[in-house]
Amino acid sequence: MSAVLTPSAAPSGAGFESRLHTEIRNIGIPPRPVILDKVDAEMRKDEPDFKHLAEIVGSDVGLAASVIKVANSPFFGFGKQARSVAEALLVLGLKTVVHTIAGQALKNTFPRVPSLERFWDSAAQSARVSGWLAQRLRGRVRARPEEAYTFGLFRDCGIPVLMIPFPEYPKILAQANAETALPFTEIEDRLLSINHAVVGAELAEDWRLPVEIQQAIRRHHDAAALAAPAADRTELAAQQLIAIAQTAEHLIQANTGLSRTREWDKLGAACLALLDIGADELDLLLADCREVLGED
Repeated sequence: MSAVLTPSAAPSGAGFESRLHTEIRNIGIPPRPVILDKVDAEMRKDEPDFKHLAEIVGSDVGLAASVIKVANSPFFGFGKQARSVAEALLVLGLKTVVHTIAGQALKNTFPRVPSLERFWDSAAQSARVSGWLAQRLRGRVRARPEEAYTFGLFRDCGIPVLMIPFPEYPKILAQANAETALPFTEIEDRLLSINHAVVGAELAEDWRLPVEIQQAIRRHHDAAALAAPAADRTELAAQQLIAIAQTAEHLIQANTGLSRTREWDKLGAACLALLDIGADELDLLLADCREVLGED
């Protein structure tokens, strides 16, 4: 499949939405992993069997290691190290375990190529710093650390989906990253007639992630969505998730000098306002984040 590299208008309406939905399906959204269905089936029982759940997760060594690693992350504040899937289940709770499994399963869905390995490393780092930041802001924001962690993993999940059918997509990403004025996704829409945010939101819906995470994925490059008053608690949670992840990305880039984009210039002020972070606190977070990054 080849991209249509011509500028596109910005159509709207039910007909366009239906056609866009069909086009996204034709690209190939990875199906929800079977292991998530197995975990869901156990969770729906009146009395879930934690031993059986631990066996399901433990059947995949990579997933088990990922769950234990997340359980031992600093933002969960557990007193001792979880050494088994069963202990991790008790620390994280069922919903967070499902989201952690989903994040690892997402990575396993795609081919292991160098460009995507760097992408997954970046996503994991973003997720960890997002979770840490949400913990620091606890009591000030509705978004919980585990939700911020999950959003960090899935925020850009549309990118690997588009990498496969569109070989020219890395060049489009580079152009979008360098853009100083237009929204990131507008560059994608103009050159590809689709963008990673809508594709990612579709995947998140298919994989049954929480609605606020779906909304946040869809709007995470939308400055207007960040600035507008939230209509309800779900929308506020989505705004805060976007702001936390974007601020985490800024802290990472400022500390490492890597993967520079122009998104903070476009979204930073709105993010800081949403999180009620002033200049002095941002400097403190920037310094404290170095310790979190040092755990890599």
